[in-house]
Amino acid sequence: MTYTLPTPAQPFKIGTRGSPLALWQAHEVRRSLMVAFDLPIEAFEIAVIKVTGDQIQDKALKDIGGKGLFTREIEEALLAGGIDIAVHSMKDMPTVQPEGLILDCYLPREDVRDGFVSPHVAGLLDLPQGAVVGSSSLRRRAQLAHRRPDLHLVEFRGNVQTRMKKLQDGVAMATFLAMAGLNRLGMPEVARPVAVDEMLPAVAQGAIGVERRLADPRAEAMLAAIHHGPTGQQLAAERAFLARLDGSCETPIAGLARLEGEALWLRGELLRPDGTKVVAGDIRGRVVEAADLGRTLAADLLGRAGPGFFA
Repeated sequence: MTYTLPTPAQPFKIGTRGSPLALWQAHEVRRSLMVAFDLPIEAFEIAVIKVTGDQIQDKALKDIGGKGLFTREIEEALLAGGIDIAVHSMKDMPTVQPEGLILDCYLPREDVRDGFVSPHVAGLLDLPQGAVVGSSSLRRRAQLAHRRPDLHLVEFRGNVQTRMKKLQDGVAMATFLAMAGLNRLGMPEVARPVAVDEMLPAVAQGAIGVERRLADPRAEAMLAAIHHGPTGQQLAAERAFLARLDGSCETPIAGLARLEGEALWLRGELLRPDGTKVVAGDIRGRVVEAADLGRTLAADLLGRAGPGFFA
């Protein structure tokens, strides 16, 4: 495969959202490519693209279009050739990419756990009866409603900094944030990690993905050099699980894959939005069967949940 490496005169354009966390992720992709190809920082350009999901903060995602609101404008720029690659938080990514685009590069995964954040109490069980808890995640809200049906759950959208300010302003007594994002921003001390056995995370939580055009051999070769295989194997199982369930921002779903040598262990969870019922299970198999394991577990949980489970 013949291709020309980027130069300061013709930089490689990396598309991203504009939040502090999104920019950190784009900078990490740039750093990884600089190291892999011994390129100067000037050989890259980080292009911030405004997305609908960041501009509309006062409505729930399920009411304004779901996960695609964080990716649509970036993918349009990628298809049009305005950028060379796009960097995404994988838990925000739909399971199907637009025609002409592919996701086949992942950086090493960070902490997958949720973090409990409150200036008032140490943990979920310490919250007083009827306490207000903020969350924009249907998955977290359903898990919270299942464990603590007495809590008053309110919509809590925005980036990490926005949510922290809402806590300080007394909008809620507590919230939950992904430990991965807090670690990447150098803020792990603001949260208490919640064990995955207590709160199974969102599919692909903690993973950064890099999207490219299918017909771009240079991007393909460059991204192959920084791809983290174990993370890719985990996400193959988790995203196949989510795809079989037709997962969206309207469906509370949790899933997590772990590698055990040549084996893979996948856990999954379906929840009614009000938390009144949970169907959970797990499956083990060979790593090379990751996607099949995801689909098999999804079919099992759907069968046990029965028709109308999410209604």
